[in-house]
Amino acid sequence: MHHPIVRRLGTAGWGRRAGTILPQVPDSISQQPGDRPSLSVAESMGQLDWEWTPLGPRAGWPPLLDAVVRLVQASRFSMWMGWGADLAFFYNDAYREATLGVKHPWALGRPAREVWEEIWDDIGPRLDHVLRGNTTWDEALLLFLERSGYREETYHTFSYSPITETDGSVAGVLCVVTEETDRVIGERRLSTLRQLASELSQTRDEDQVYAAIRSELAKNPYDLPYALIYTFDGTAAPRLACAANVEPGSSMAPEVLDGTAARTWPVNRLLATNRTVVIDDVLERFGDVPTGAWNVPTTTAVMVPLSRQGQAAPAGFLVAGANPYRSLDEDSIAFFGLLAGQIGASVANARAYESERRRAQALADLDRAKTEFFRALPGFEWVSVSN
Repeated sequence: MHHPIVRRLGTAGWGRRAGTILPQVPDSISQQPGDRPSLSVAESMGQLDWEWTPLGPRAGWPPLLDAVVRLVQASRFSMWMGWGADLAFFYNDAYREATLGVKHPWALGRPAREVWEEIWDDIGPRLDHVLRGNTTWDEALLLFLERSGYREETYHTFSYSPITETDGSVAGVLCVVTEETDRVIGERRLSTLRQLASELSQTRDEDQVYAAIRSELAKNPYDLPYALIYTFDGTAAPRLACAANVEPGSSMAPEVLDGTAARTWPVNRLLATNRTVVIDDVLERFGDVPTGAWNVPTTTAVMVPLSRQGQAAPAGFLVAGANPYRSLDEDSIAFFGLLAGQIGASVANARAYESERRRAQALADLDRAKTEFFRALPGFEWVSVSN
C-alpha cells in the first residue's frame, strides 16, 4: 500500500563503517531490564551515525521530522513516533522506561514493524488507518510484548494520530500511551480476593468452604491457571480438599499425596521451611499441565502453607499455577499469600465451628442420657418447675 509520505524506508538501507555506532539487534532478547544501557534516548541518538541509515544525516532531516522528534523527547509523557512509510521508530525516555524494555537502543530508527513484530497483527491495521489520515483510540488493550526476555501480558491505553505536512499529506504517526498493566492485573486479583472473601463469609462447614474456594478460584484462570488445596487431617499424607481448573484425581491432583514420589508436589520442602515454595519444573514433573485462560501451560507453580493459629505446622497448603505470561514477582507472591491467608482462616473457622457444634451436641446428648437415666429409676417422678 502506498501512502503520500516523505520517503520509503527499509532495513536494506542500514549501513556500517569503522568507528560508527548503529542500532544492533540484542544478542539475546533474554537480557533483563536491569541490563539495559544507562544512556538516555537523546544520548543514544547522539551516538548513532544516521548517515548510514535510510533517514540520512540528521542535519538533512526534514524540519517537521526534527521538530516532532524534539517534541517527543522533551515530553515526560510516554510517546513514540513513526516517520515515513515504514514508520522509522523514535521515542522518549518515558516510553523507554515504561514500555520498550531491552529493545532500547536497538529500536532507534528501525521500522516500527521490526520493533513490534510480535504485536503487528494488532497494531498494524490501526497504523494503516492512521496513515490514511485518521486517528485511533484504544483503552487497556491487551498486547503480548517481548521486551523483558519472555512473552508478556500487558495492557495499554493509547492514541495514534497522523503527523501531517502543511499540504495535508501524512508524514508519520504519533502515539501517546499509558501502560495500564499493573492496574488491570491488580484490579483482577483484587476482585478475586474480594469475591472469595464474600463467599467464604457465608460458609459454616468445611464442605461449604471448599465449594466456595473451588467456585471463586475457577473464575480467574488468568492468574490461577489451576489451583489445589491439600489438608493434613491427622494423617501423614496430605489429602486433596479442593481442585479448581484441574481434574481431581489426575497426576497433578491425586487424592492423596505421596511426598516421596519424584513426580509429585514437594511436600517435604514445604514442611521443612513452612514457607512459600516455588516449583519451576512443573512440566517435567507432570507433563500435561492445564493452561487456564492461556494457550500455553505454565512452567511454574507455588505452594503456600495454610497457617493455623498457635501451631507451627500448617493445616495444609495451596498449590497455584502461575500466569505463564507474567514474571513471578513480589506482587504475584503476595497475591498467592493473601489467597492462602483467606483460605487458611476460613478452614480454621469452619473447623472451630464444627468442633463447637460437636461439643454442644455432646453436652445435649449427655443431658438427654441423664434425663433418661433418672426417668428409669423406680419411684422417680418428673416435676416440671414453672414460675
